Amino acid sequence: MDVFSNILLGFGVALSPQNLVYCLIGSVLGTMVGVLPGIGPVTTVALLLPISFTLDPISALIMMAGIYYGAQYGGSTTAILINIPGEPSSVVTSLDGHQMARQGRAGPALGVAALSSFFAGCVAALLIAVGAPPLAQIALQFGPAEYFSLMVCGLVAAVVLAHGSIVKAIGMVILGLIFGLAGSDINSGVRRFTYGLQGLADGVEFVALSMAIYGLAEVAVNLEKKEVKSGIAQSIGRVLPSWADVRTCIPSVLRGTTLGSLLGVLPGGGALLASFAAYTLEKKVARAPRNFGQGDIRGVAAPEAANNAGAQTSMVPMLTLGIPSNPTMALMIAALMVHGVSPGPRVMTDRPELFWGIVASMWIANLMLVILNLPLVGLWVRLVRIPYRMMFVAIVAFCCVGTFTINSNTADLAVLAFFTVFGYICLKLGCEPAPLILGFVLGPMMEENLRRALLISRGDPAIFLSSPISIGFLLAAAFLLIVVAAPTIRRRRDEAMVE
Repeated sequence: MDVFSNILLGFGVALSPQNLVYCLIGSVLGTMVGVLPGIGPVTTVALLLPISFTLDPISALIMMAGIYYGAQYGGSTTAILINIPGEPSSVVTSLDGHQMARQGRAGPALGVAALSSFFAGCVAALLIAVGAPPLAQIALQFGPAEYFSLMVCGLVAAVVLAHGSIVKAIGMVILGLIFGLAGSDINSGVRRFTYGLQGLADGVEFVALSMAIYGLAEVAVNLEKKEVKSGIAQSIGRVLPSWADVRTCIPSVLRGTTLGSLLGVLPGGGALLASFAAYTLEKKVARAPRNFGQGDIRGVAAPEAANNAGAQTSMVPMLTLGIPSNPTMALMIAALMVHGVSPGPRVMTDRPELFWGIVASMWIANLMLVILNLPLVGLWVRLVRIPYRMMFVAIVAFCCVGTFTINSNTADLAVLAFFTVFGYICLKLGCEPAPLILGFVLGPMMEENLRRALLISRGDPAIFLSSPISIGFLLAAAFLLIVVAAPTIRRRRDEAMVE
């Protein structure tokens, strides 16, 4: 089938009453977690993972995807109005967006943010629809060696793009790989890294790990922070921007959409990297007069377009290669596996209704999010006034109940408690959890493909250099490590991360 027929198939799936309801639920939840500081899409998806196991896989993926890119919309609302970014990717938006609000132009800032996100989301969905099938066809040619090299490259890229110390990021990746290998060996049945604990015979429960690190540990760290109380700087006024504002923003939106779509595919990239990169690019190439940091509307349009485009194209490697580009995609891969769906290039041929249903739901969710964000601004701002300590009790209860109900196993609660303490210590030491999650998910897949490749070659490691694709991925990984090890590059990276 051609792309047009596939898109029609997708809309037929996404427009069913059940999937429309879950798309709306995901969009509303995504906007809420985007508005509330400290509760991101990863935490929300982790909390809802047990519930998603009871749903149809298409409905579950549509809901979780709506949460992810809905958070990019919601984060800009409080960033502009009260200078409290709900999402890390909205930090850049607050630089000029809140200045516009202080100048009495909160309405145009909100309007441009929503319209830029809507345009970028629609374009990114179109790029996925056009670009994913050829990529999946290429991926079908991958063997064990190519997949192993791809995963090595992905983990190296995640380390390079991680925040903070590279040494800490490498350490977190290695810990994730070790945790992922705990349990019974698939081939021999020998137990590894279980330390005699029966509860670890089947490995570390992913839901318990993700809820502990992104639920309990992160919320505990946020409880230590002083709650910021702020009011809306000025009245919102007319939300729709003027034609002059739109004309000024068009080049910035196009640049942000293009850059975000490209960076979203990178492991460890996604919305956060895209928004910062788009803002940096605008400061260098935007036409004069430039007043970035003082209320330049282009400083709102570009990062908002980039973060939403990056959020949606980050689904490309997950859907076509089975490789997560960020922790949210890792959680979605876990949900697919529980439903018996093997993520990778065969999803498009074996389960076309799932793949194209998710793609079509992106357009629907983007439309829902524009409708939700602009008229209901006042409601979202009121959510910020909820004391964070009140939400903590509900999150703890939800994490404990959700973890136990997966397998009805009290050992999972012990895993939850252990990784809560572990995650808290890591966060206090400045160790980002994203590389650990990616290593945990990719570890078993890397081991499987490594062993398969060596079995095929009868133990000869030269098999990883026998394919141009495999060599290309390994060279790319080596190049990234060499580049980031260079003193000048490392210094600039550290300065960029601090900024």
